[in-house]
Amino acid sequence: MTTLLAVEDLSLGFATEAGFASVLDRVNLSIERGQVLGLVGESGCGKTTLASAILGVLPRHSVRIAGGRILFQGRDLLTAGPAFVNQTIRGRAITFVPQDPFTSFNPVFTVGAQVMEIMKWKSPRRAAPDWVGRLPAFLAPYPSPQRRSDREAVLELLDAVQLPRPAQLLRKYPHELSGGQRQRLMIAMALLPGPDLVIADEPTTALDVTIQAQILGLIRRLASERNVAVLLTTHDLGTAYEICDAVNVMYAGQDVESAPVDKFFAAPAHPYTTKLLASLPRADGSATGIPGEVPVMIAPPSGCRFHPRCDRAAEQCRTARPSVEQLGGGHWVRCYRPHRAAP
Repeated sequence: MTTLLAVEDLSLGFATEAGFASVLDRVNLSIERGQVLGLVGESGCGKTTLASAILGVLPRHSVRIAGGRILFQGRDLLTAGPAFVNQTIRGRAITFVPQDPFTSFNPVFTVGAQVMEIMKWKSPRRAAPDWVGRLPAFLAPYPSPQRRSDREAVLELLDAVQLPRPAQLLRKYPHELSGGQRQRLMIAMALLPGPDLVIADEPTTALDVTIQAQILGLIRRLASERNVAVLLTTHDLGTAYEICDAVNVMYAGQDVESAPVDKFFAAPAHPYTTKLLASLPRADGSATGIPGEVPVMIAPPSGCRFHPRCDRAAEQCRTARPSVEQLGGGHWVRCYRPHRAAP
């Protein structure tokens, strides 16, 4: 398999009134075509910031890139320039499924109007010339034959995501759709441009458990059928177990462990990962929390940022961040004293 996206030693932060917040600290990540990669960790660990950096939608006035690269198909998106990212990458090669399907649509326009607006600019059957992107939206041409072709493609994909009576659905307003229908529609809209990578930011958080299972199965199936890579950010380990091929774990802006999903759940190595898995509710309803608090990014701990909460921490954990240790089979960890599976 070929590496589609590689994040290498990415460090960035934001200027705030209280000081500089170091949100990502030398983060690494790679995803291959057709792979579903789960990016997991507690709220505030930097998952969404990393996804936003890949998409190139971080606020330019406050973000500061301290180092690293984001290589997509071999090209560094951090140096590619906004025009190239806008026209070629964002919304075409890389698309996005947001967390909340209830606030992702404009309530005053029909579903069809909003879907076709995406196709007008991002249809895989139409490469817009540079001058079109500089026109006001109401002046940009959308030839009737192209529109009819795109509409047929929309109807086919709505059927593929199991939305009944697609033609009627396009005439509805967002409030006439259920939460599950909206999220299926968001997945379809992410796939319409024919992307290579879909970033799904906790796409089932706002849905009930039954609908969650259906959406997860849909994402897994479509990724396999269309050979599309999916980067799934989630704090739900059950979600990661259901559909991911591999899992990357983040804590307080640092990557701490990466493993194929079977190794991740069978033999976690980093102390944070083991505590994260131990915090899952058990059959009797009990659960074990992780002592301490997530650090403030303005003044994060030195070395491994988990060391203030770690019962295996040594002095070297406080002074220097561990380098990557390969455990075999695609499993690596950043820890001086990892848990090791029995031989």
